[in-house]
Amino acid sequence: QSQLVESGGGLVQPGGSLRLSCAAPGFSVDDYVIGWFRQAPGKEREGVSCISRSGWVTNYADSVKGRFTISRDNAKNTVYLQANSLKPEDSATYYCAATFVAYSRNLCSTLESQYDIWGQGTQVTVSS
Repeated sequence: QSQLVESGGGLVQPGGSLRLSCAAPGFSVDDYVIGWFRQAPGKEREGVSCISRSGWVTNYADSVKGRFTISRDNAKNTVYLQANSLKPEDSATYYCAATFVAYSRNLCSTLESQYDIWGQGTQVTVSS
């Protein structure tokens, strides 16, 4: 069964950094668009970032632009989300998700409805 496994979350002080990882033990991420989403308690899940199959196209939510960077290492079958200058409002459970896109290597979306494979999430807490 296709699944994703997130790791790298934790407790960090404001201004700190974390690198979240999204691994796909059961399939090749090279064939999939990957997105990162987050959900804070009492709030809806929101799209944070996405990366196309080629890695050339990325998108970010306005709230994380300039602070977060998404990347992929297809050789390691892993997608990363580098989160810098973290703020308390970044605290949430972070999920990665995948969707198979056969017709283009240069598209991605942060719309939750576009994704059909999800991980279990990793908790990020930003607090002093």
